[in-house]
Amino acid sequence: MIVYRIGRTKHADDLSGEGARLNGGRWNHKLTPCLYTSESRALALLEYTVNVNIDEIPRALSFTIMEIPGDHILALAIADLPGNWMAAPAPASTKDFGTILLKNAEHAVIKIPSAVIPDEYNYLLNPLHKNIAKCKILDVRDFVYDVRIKFK
Repeated sequence: MIVYRIGRTKHADDLSGEGARLNGGRWNHKLTPCLYTSESRALALLEYTVNVNIDEIPRALSFTIMEIPGDHILALAIADLPGNWMAAPAPASTKDFGTILLKNAEHAVIKIPSAVIPDEYNYLLNPLHKNIAKCKILDVRDFVYDVRIKFK
């Protein structure tokens, strides 16, 4: 299965989940590593856009295209998630929920609905899982962010 992530070019080949460990995210508390990816480039860009301030968008961005194994995926439905999972900013309940799953390390990948487009999916890669090494970077492509996406 192919997934995508967008971020600073200097971190494009980092699969440690260090950025999410340092900053936290919708599905993890700080100090819990996680790698956020999406099922399409468009969803990855949309997720990035809603989570970054226009003044913080770097000039050097890249899409990382990855292949992830089809096994060890925990597929979650909306009914499995905390009731307020779409709230912005991300509530503690989603961070608690995801952190428990990540620390449990039963699954290398968690398929979870996007809070931006619930009919599409993000894939959380768990660096704590023993099979995370099966996730491979296929390509890294430079990307120029079109500020019209974020223009007010």
